[in-house]
Amino acid sequence: MNTFMANPEKVERKWYVVDAEGQTLGRLAAEVAKVLRGKNKPIFTPHVDTGDYVIIVNAEKVKVTGKKFEQKTYFSHSKYVGSEKITGMKEMFEKHPTYVVEHAVRGMLPKGTLGEQMYKKLFVYAGPEHKQQAQKPETLTF
Repeated sequence: MNTFMANPEKVERKWYVVDAEGQTLGRLAAEVAKVLRGKNKPIFTPHVDTGDYVIIVNAEKVKVTGKKFEQKTYFSHSKYVGSEKITGMKEMFEKHPTYVVEHAVRGMLPKGTLGEQMYKKLFVYAGPEHKQQAQKPETLTF
């Protein structure tokens, strides 16, 4: 009996649309990361990108539990001395609502070049419209 190993050339990719309205941020990010990684497919191979494309709409309407909305912070640094910026989740939702969802999903993907390949298949939009209509994405519900 031979162990199956997927090849990047033979992987068939689908497009999915996920509506984030009313969904909890962490649970949504975990499910989306699973699809981006390909863990929902029987051909999953850890060292090959077997995942599908995911489009998340209504990112501004995602909900968070507990006191995260007031207490969670996002850290950025430009590598210059004294240039660290700490932004709260409330501010980040007002300025860039898509960044909050992207950051959560990215943290659940593998680190390194393989994770970067998977992350590039994620498209997040604040409103209900998206640009990938030509790919005929299927609706994905969790």
